Amino acid sequence: MTARRLVPALLAAVLLAGCGVPVDDEPRLVREPPGRFPTPAGTSTADPDGRVGEPFCFVRDEGLAVVNRRVDGLPGVDAHLQHLLAGPDSAERRSGLATALPGTVVVAGATLAGGVATVDVRQAGQEAGRSDEVLAFGQIVCSLTQRPDVDSVAFRRDGQPLEVPRADGSVSALPLTAADYRPLMPR
Repeated sequence: MTARRLVPALLAAVLLAGCGVPVDDEPRLVREPPGRFPTPAGTSTADPDGRVGEPFCFVRDEGLAVVNRRVDGLPGVDAHLQHLLAGPDSAERRSGLATALPGTVVVAGATLAGGVATVDVRQAGQEAGRSDEVLAFGQIVCSLTQRPDVDSVAFRRDGQPLEVPRADGSVSALPLTAADYRPLMPR
């Protein structure tokens, strides 16, 4: 190798050697940064035994409350929705949880594509914006968007986008998120 080629190669090696993590003479303790690190919404954590949380939003008083049932594996979106439609279990009912879904929203099924869960509704209440309709649609949106694979929820009726009530009294045919029902969630 000629001197002309050797000098730039040596210079590059010296410069690269200076880039990197400094070396300590002995191990150093790394501390966790201060503050609490909550699990982000829409994620589920596994128990040491591998069980995960299946999230549900049920009605408590005039708002929504999130509960997690421990299950072996998170079911598909349609099965999750069917579990929500079954309502709170006996222990959840004893703790004051209820559902606004029966008689308010008749769900035919749900599919998931690209982070959007699409819920097919056969029949909705006659009067958009009623309190129980807001809670019912809020239960579906809040439950499904707690999942790590669902970003938003859209509703269809007869294959067409369905306008559903949001917590602020407005209606939307666009995909909704839990933020649309945040006023109904405990602070």
